[in-house]
Amino acid sequence: MATLRTPVLATDHFQGALDAPLVLVEYGDYQCPYCGEAYSIVRKLQDQFGASLCFVFRNFPLGEVHPEAEAAAETAEFAGANGKFWEMHDLLYENQSDLGQTLCVALVEELGLSASSFHAALKTGTYRERVRTDFVGGVRSGVNGTPAFYINGRRHDASYEFGVLATALKKRLRIT
Repeated sequence: MATLRTPVLATDHFQGALDAPLVLVEYGDYQCPYCGEAYSIVRKLQDQFGASLCFVFRNFPLGEVHPEAEAAAETAEFAGANGKFWEMHDLLYENQSDLGQTLCVALVEELGLSASSFHAALKTGTYRERVRTDFVGGVRSGVNGTPAFYINGRRHDASYEFGVLATALKKRLRIT
């Protein structure tokens, strides 16, 4: 079973406490339809497990199959640098079928962020390295597709359906 090679740090994008008994890491791609399905599943898991769960999202854009994924990840990172990562993360998944530069600019503006700063960041690749760091960490951890989940540092190789993931989390909760 593969393990998470890049430890979860305070610099990651996370919801919940880093010292929660359950840490669920997702390597995701904003254009991947399976990640779109997993988005709502993760939200249900967060509701079910509450303070026992810390959710971490890392970028893993599969650019060869999803041409808008890299720019979407950089858009999320731009928003994150302005304190709005999770708002953008949610909006990108909720509008996944319309991904593209027009949508990204509209979402940046919807969140009250500067469109001109956003364009400059994309043009200069300001957030490209952050996205690449996530991606390389995923490769080192054995990620070969999205979504890829790790529970307390161990890859979850079964289905990401709600019931299956919830059972795996409960099992890990009993072990710790």
